[in-house]
Amino acid sequence: MAKVRVGIVGCGGMAGAHARRLKGNPDAKIVALCDVSEEICQRFIGHHLSDVKETPKIYTDPAVMYKKARLDAVVIASPHTLHFEHGMQAIEAKCHVLMEKPMVTDSQQARALAAAAAKSGKIFTVGYNTPCTPEFRYLRDLIRRKELGRLELVTGWLAQNWKRGTRGTWRQDPALSGGGQMYDSGAHLLNSLVWSVEQPVSEVHAFVDNQDTPVDINGTVNIRFADGTLATITISGNCPNDGAGMVFLFDGGRVEIDGWGGSWIRVFKGGVGAVKYPPITYKPQSPDDNFIDAILGRAEPLTGPMNGVIQSALMDAIYESARTGQVVRVK
Repeated sequence: MAKVRVGIVGCGGMAGAHARRLKGNPDAKIVALCDVSEEICQRFIGHHLSDVKETPKIYTDPAVMYKKARLDAVVIASPHTLHFEHGMQAIEAKCHVLMEKPMVTDSQQARALAAAAAKSGKIFTVGYNTPCTPEFRYLRDLIRRKELGRLELVTGWLAQNWKRGTRGTWRQDPALSGGGQMYDSGAHLLNSLVWSVEQPVSEVHAFVDNQDTPVDINGTVNIRFADGTLATITISGNCPNDGAGMVFLFDGGRVEIDGWGGSWIRVFKGGVGAVKYPPITYKPQSPDDNFIDAILGRAEPLTGPMNGVIQSALMDAIYESARTGQVVRVK
């Protein structure tokens, strides 16, 4: 069977993780890299792809790459505000797309990109980690089956030394990032929330603190979903001790889970304390492996454009609420 021919647009930090996963997948082959300069791509090859048999071709223009590289698929890991343009280019080139999170930084662009992806008939996934973990897939099934009754409340927190770690990079430039820690690492926790609850967001009230930077560093968000489920999320970008957690509260129990990586889960049922870890038959996957399996028809894509649409609408509401100090009703 021929390998899936993959290109990577954007050779920054996260692209290295995608390269590592893809070169370890026997059904994928990285054949092209694209960034604003050849030097960036050469450094990327030296750091991440020096051990591959065939060195990927280097491009500085995505349009040229799509014309010459004969790609089946592309991973887009460029700065956030470029995702819409790069995603539309990839769809027009008839490529399957794995888009790094956030999908885009504007809800209107999210809807347009989702419509184009649906029309293309190609696989389009978003690079969130937790939907690919057995723990979060189990949690979502538990919510769907109402095994612990009705989900009523969710709370979550994320702490990172993000302010210091991203100083001087594009991540603190709103023109490229679209926002700060809420849009960057915070996107993982917020996606863990909306992916699990599977309801449109109806109301949002948020506060953010930029801490004398151009973007948000800390933030808190209160959310009401369409079915009445309430959630509160706290995102810290100025804490030297990284960590994350979420608690899902039902009228018949609760679930504690790693909201960042889905690496652990604890289930409490009916007031009797933690129950034995449930048997889970799902296999753990990376977003890249799920992407390749979906292309080959071996698995359902675990994320998709609607994840990006819901989260973009949520992020628009978060920043509007933070700006106005008012509760924002999501349309």
